[in-house]
Amino acid sequence: MGCLGTMLNASSTTGICALYDCCSRSLVCAILFGGPNMSFTSSSVGSGGRTVRRVFEFGRTYVVRPKGKHQATVVWLHGLGDNGSSWSQLLETLPLPNIKWICPTAPTQPIKVFGGFPSTAWFDVGELSEDAPDDIEGLDASAAHVANLLSTEPDDIKLGVGGFSMGAATALYSATCFTLRKYGNGNPYPCNLSAVVGLSGWLPCSKTLSKKLEEVDDAARRAASLPLLLCHGKGDDVVPYKFGEKSSQALSSTGYQNVTFKAYNGLGHYTVPEEMDEVCAWLSSKLGLEGTSS
Repeated sequence: MGCLGTMLNASSTTGICALYDCCSRSLVCAILFGGPNMSFTSSSVGSGGRTVRRVFEFGRTYVVRPKGKHQATVVWLHGLGDNGSSWSQLLETLPLPNIKWICPTAPTQPIKVFGGFPSTAWFDVGELSEDAPDDIEGLDASAAHVANLLSTEPDDIKLGVGGFSMGAATALYSATCFTLRKYGNGNPYPCNLSAVVGLSGWLPCSKTLSKKLEEVDDAARRAASLPLLLCHGKGDDVVPYKFGEKSSQALSSTGYQNVTFKAYNGLGHYTVPEEMDEVCAWLSSKLGLEGTSS
């Protein structure tokens, strides 16, 4: 897909994601890189039998505290080239006083689609196509980072993951890890997820999902009960609409019975108030939140 070589975010080549402000409906453009606060090391066998070690240094995490009674915590993942700050500013304006938002920043790493130029990214990507290989190491490291951020939440708090573009792909990958109770590398997945949201994204490892679900006891039950919301603009020229639609179909056909897919005419690779209103209503319903604020 040629457009991916240009960007995987609203403005990924500049590292800025354009987001709307719920109050003023104006555009908010923010970029702020923080120092690393978490690292993961992954090993794989390279050419000649050598062990190649990848170290994932995650950046600064931004937290939006609940304005009301804390009932749920959602980790929200940004797109390629962005960071947690810009989305935290948007999420803080949403009428969801019972949610604590955690907005981490992805590691800065060389990205194939940028010719090896470093960018903040949850995993490496060379192209977006049905036959493109998935960076399991990167996906596992990011999914583990998300799980680690959720691991300290109280037992009575419902947990969720959401994201935009590449962040949405990572959120959906986390959903499959929860269902399978393990990461792609076989290590156990520790979190119980209650809701997953993906905006303008896609489902990694979709071709192997059905077979993996068949091999794990009780995976079908978890798949059937996990609520997922996928939203995609029909005018998206970065991650084309068909990838969101096919991702929704892949989930539904493999036993995920609680999938909601929303399409938006004319919407490009960004979010709008109508879409975020849908996210708010859906999260309030699926997480059983006590109420919203205006």
